[in-house]
Parts: sequence; structure tokens; C-alpha cells
Amino acid sequence: MEISFTFRNMETGEWLKEYVEKKLARIERYIDKPVTASVVLAVEKFRNIAEINLSAKSINLQGREEAKEMTLAIDTVIDKVERQIKKYRQKVRNHKDVSSRVAEAIPVDAGAVEEDDGSPRVAKTTKIILESMFLDDAVMKMDESKDRFIVYRDSSSEKVSILYRRDDGKYLLIETNS
Repeated sequence: MEISFTFRNMETGEWLKEYVEKKLARIERYIDKPVTASVVLAVEKFRNIAEINLSAKSINLQGREEAKEMTLAIDTVIDKVERQIKKYRQKVRNHKDVSSRVAEAIPVDAGAVEEDDGSPRVAKTTKIILESMFLDDAVMKMDESKDRFIVYRDSSSEKVSILYRRDDGKYLLIETNS
């Protein structure tokens, strides 16, 4: 990681540089290399200000914090930038190709199934795209629709779940191990 320091209205402190480098080292593992960081440390009257601008291959992050002590300002701005990185990584991970998104289920022709040979027949095959949602969201979606079941990916456990509406109006939840 390439780090450039700027000190405003204060003396250059080697211990401060080492402190920032140590704190930035824990962020470096979350970002694609090469990474450049611009750190601005400033003192204005009784306020200590720490600013960090992080640039990597596909991301630019900025953070600014003020505190009574410089180390506290550095810690909070590092935490802020780390949260931004984690949020960005989660967003990238959940992003799917636009071509794979389908607004509604696509029925597939089941013409290859033989008729009247005594085996069970497939009347209709439907492909679905798993949506990530919580159980409460799935129940609300079931209440809005007339469907008897919904297949979704549970946001809390990342497992595939099936919510089924029974004849008595209650719901049955089936969770998978995958």
C-alpha cells in the first residue's frame, strides 16, 4: 500500500505515521491491490481532523473525522472507511448479471415427457431466480400473492428455504442444508 501523508498546522510525527500505517494494514486485506492512500492530518484550534482517501482498482473511498485527540480521530475514520469497504464488498458479492435476472418465472416446454406410459407426467416446468430475503419478507410476499409456496434464499443464513401455505392458512417453513 502506497501511503502519502499531509500534515496541516502540526509537526510531522513519525509515531503518527507508524500508527496510521498499522491501522491501514488491517484494511488492506479487504481491497484489491494496488492501493494508494492519501492521509491528511490537521489541527484547527482545538479540533484534530483526520481525512483518508483510499483508491484501488475499482473503488474510491473517503472518510473524514474530527475529535479532541488525533489518535481517536484516526481510529474513527479508519472504522468508517472499513465499514464502507465491507458495504461495497457485500454489494459486489450480491450483484448478479443483468441477463440472469428475470422479472417473472419462465415456463419451459415439457414436450419431451412421454404420455400415457404409466409414469408420472410433468405438466409444467418453471425456472425461478432465488431472491435473498428474510422470513418476514417472504411471509409478506406470500400474503400479497395467491401462490401456495415461495422459494427464496434466507438473508440471515444464506440457505435456500421454502415457505408453504397450508390449507388451514398457517405457513410451513422448509429449510435446506445447502
